[in-house]
Amino acid sequence: MRNLFILLTSLLCSITLCAKNIYMFSYFVGNGEDGLHLAYSYDGLKWEALNNNQSVLKPTVGKDKLMRDPSIAQGKDGTFHLVWTTGWWDKHIGYASSEDLVNWPEQKSIPVMYHEPTTKNCWAPEVFYDKKDNLFYIIWASTVPGKFPEIPTSESEKGLNHRLYFVTTKDFKTFSETKLFFDPGFSVIDGAIVKNGRKYWMIVKNENSAPPEKNLRITFTDDLKKGFPTQVSKSISGKSWAEGPSPIKIGKYVYVYFDKYREGKYGAIRSTDGKHWEDVSDLVSFPSGTRHGTAFKITEKEFEKVKKTFEK
Repeated sequence: MRNLFILLTSLLCSITLCAKNIYMFSYFVGNGEDGLHLAYSYDGLKWEALNNNQSVLKPTVGKDKLMRDPSIAQGKDGTFHLVWTTGWWDKHIGYASSEDLVNWPEQKSIPVMYHEPTTKNCWAPEVFYDKKDNLFYIIWASTVPGKFPEIPTSESEKGLNHRLYFVTTKDFKTFSETKLFFDPGFSVIDGAIVKNGRKYWMIVKNENSAPPEKNLRITFTDDLKKGFPTQVSKSISGKSWAEGPSPIKIGKYVYVYFDKYREGKYGAIRSTDGKHWEDVSDLVSFPSGTRHGTAFKITEKEFEKVKKTFEK
């Protein structure tokens, strides 16, 4: 019986090509003028650039036509959905979709903060697909002057006091009303979510500048509809100024990659419980110039076309 089981498993494996996950990373370089960059990894540690580290999608929307902080999530129908920061002082975010990460038929802007005319910005949108409710969450940071108690800021960040806002959608054609998503009592950006078991983890950046924090914190919930507790952890990212957290489940760990933007390099930490973190920055490598990216998984079959297209 054991030999028969092994034989059947082998046959099944050959039929399905023993499909494994490939880890992908969407990122930008420079100021984001040239658009979307993609990298891949087989183990979540060594990341290789596709297309010779050149852009695979040029930005066409927004006054500044930038594509910063690109975030990608895949829906149950296999479609990949991309959101990004279109400019420094916009009231909208960019959006595009693709069936294969190669062809992106149309770009458009989503006017998420047009209802608040004094809004200064819409930064670092993150798209998260909740399989439980077949629902996409888009979360971003905005400053709306006078909306929250003023905080001390550095001269360069005067007038900025961010909170996280969100909309939900099932089809990226109709969206819920924009609402406040997270107010921890400090200036907060870069809300990135991962589900681990029954719990949702959200990593955020404490953006306070006087005195400077510029580090990552974490909070947990078992129900996205209830939101996240605003009591966050202490810094989990060490002494480096950190931003752009990107969490992904790989094996028994949740990895969080992040941009050590003052040092011009990427770092990483990992944990099994969200409380005890191991710094694995020395174990990871990213393409030169990688900035504020998002990690996600695709199948080997999906990766075949991507690699064939961009590694000619």
